[in-house]
Amino acid sequence: MKAVVLYEHGQMDKLIYEENFADPVCGPGDVIVGVKATSLNYHDLFTRNGMPGITLKLPIICGLDVAGEIIEAGAEVKGWSIGDAVLIDPRNRVEGGLVGETIHGGLAEYCRAPQHQLVKIPDGVSFEQAASLPVAYGTAHRMMVTRGQVDADDKVLVLGASGGVGTGAVLIAKIFGAEVVACGSTEAKLDALTKIGADHVINYKETDFVKEIWNLYDKPHRREYAGGVTVVVNFTGGETWVQSMRCLRRGGRLLTCGATESYNPPTDLRYVWSFEFDIRGSNSWEREDLTALLDYLSEGRMEVPIAGPFPLSRAAEALRLIEDREVIGKVIVTP
Repeated sequence: MKAVVLYEHGQMDKLIYEENFADPVCGPGDVIVGVKATSLNYHDLFTRNGMPGITLKLPIICGLDVAGEIIEAGAEVKGWSIGDAVLIDPRNRVEGGLVGETIHGGLAEYCRAPQHQLVKIPDGVSFEQAASLPVAYGTAHRMMVTRGQVDADDKVLVLGASGGVGTGAVLIAKIFGAEVVACGSTEAKLDALTKIGADHVINYKETDFVKEIWNLYDKPHRREYAGGVTVVVNFTGGETWVQSMRCLRRGGRLLTCGATESYNPPTDLRYVWSFEFDIRGSNSWEREDLTALLDYLSEGRMEVPIAGPFPLSRAAEALRLIEDREVIGKVIVTP
């Protein structure tokens, strides 16, 4: 089969496009999916670069998020048929492992998956939209809904809003009726965030987003549950961590699902106790997050902004868009 294969860690030139990589073998409880779309994530860069303290067995095919049609099913597979449109949940919750990291992923014509990792794609939902969901939007959904409990009474500030998790956070907050302030680094990104529903946008490269928040929601008595935002989404860490606290009103929630800039930022506990902040961590996604997101797509309540699609032969270029932060939404490759 055609595939993009990582034989050793390094830069983009280590992602090798091949036309005769071995086809996956279907076990008794497995299916083989003909890949129609895969979306790339920042995690693919971690896999390409290598992660400190983690040893991966190479070669590996990247691409965590995979959608396609079942073309082969093992003898023990029940409830699934050839031709079914499916999304593969990247997490193997039975044997362990992650598609695109420890298990061959979606940057190939075919992908093997145990039947317990399959999620049915509803009628009317495209493979590209479905493939956009698991890692970024599943993570955003768990953070915003399951853990964050965002609702129509909230004013939500989203940092890093133009990437996969960020756009997911914006769209999901709007589905639940919240008022959203989205931060981005260019006018093009701010325009795109406005188009997907952000009520206010801030260019954090050109202005102090803390001051902008207090210009928007200026109430002098912060201790009286007024002014500022009720929720901040911060999965960057680094120097924005304490700045995020400065945007929150009393009783506010600070939500995080990662640390793309720094996992060990300075903090200020005075804000936490003085204003009774609630800091909520969120880790990846569960199956119900994926099915809820598929329902939003099926019902027309959400549409994922997509860059591409790119052919398999240009997968390295597609991943570069994520590395250089040139992308808004999800990058799609269609093998």
